[in-house]
Amino acid sequence: MGRRLQPTARHMRLGLELRKLREAAGLKATEAASLLGVNSVQMSQIESGIAGVSEERLRRLAAHYACTDEQLIASLVAMIPNRTRGWWEEYRGSLPNPYLDLAELEHHAHFRWDVDFLHVPGLLQTSDYARALFSYMNPEFPASDVELRVAHRMSRRVIIERADPIPYDTVIHEAALRIRVGDRAQTRAQLIRVLEISAADHVTVRVIPFDMDRFAGAGGAMVYAGGPLPKLDTVVRDGPHGTVFIDAEAQLCRFRTLFRRLEKVSLDPERSRDFIHMLAKEL
Repeated sequence: MGRRLQPTARHMRLGLELRKLREAAGLKATEAASLLGVNSVQMSQIESGIAGVSEERLRRLAAHYACTDEQLIASLVAMIPNRTRGWWEEYRGSLPNPYLDLAELEHHAHFRWDVDFLHVPGLLQTSDYARALFSYMNPEFPASDVELRVAHRMSRRVIIERADPIPYDTVIHEAALRIRVGDRAQTRAQLIRVLEISAADHVTVRVIPFDMDRFAGAGGAMVYAGGPLPKLDTVVRDGPHGTVFIDAEAQLCRFRTLFRRLEKVSLDPERSRDFIHMLAKEL
């Protein structure tokens, strides 16, 4: 078992799911370690993502844990890292790890939901919009650091622009569409970009207008990445002190409910397109 100095969010998620299975089976880490012929420290490293686990060992653990959910086991096996390097690896050492973890999460996602109230979601941003955003929020960054972040964000769009895109649904508040992150021309170009991508069959864009009655959900911004099973979904939220990856089942259920609630109070896709078109004409 090779040790990793910096396990990715995907490594840690696999370890966490193995720990959940062990705990559900009522076994201690020392008991699970003996089943693999390793010590408790090595078992802890597997469950924290610091050490890898082979498919054979994963299936052996699942059998000892009396896990009969073949779909879950197959999904966990698929999470075992291979030697393929994703495009995001070129940024390792240049950008903070959460940037890379998010790109890897999106790469493996089966669908994606976004909710945003103050900014156009990252997957829909133009390079000018992203550049203005990064420059304003991090004025101390040199231009080279800003451009790295812009290039990374533009590369992330591949999941909805490639030949086999994933389904993408987003709810955007009118405030995010009206705030001029860039100048007037850049703002109009950003709205046109949203209109263009919303025309794709796999993309659904909904807008919550200012005059929506009984709306108190402005704190529900989220990135929701769907896994092969609902219990393997992940919510990503940005806070004042960094990015948080949420995977607790109760919290995932809460965010799924919140997203559906926001869908219900938003304009339907056709009316949303008309609304965005109206905003673009005003500029």
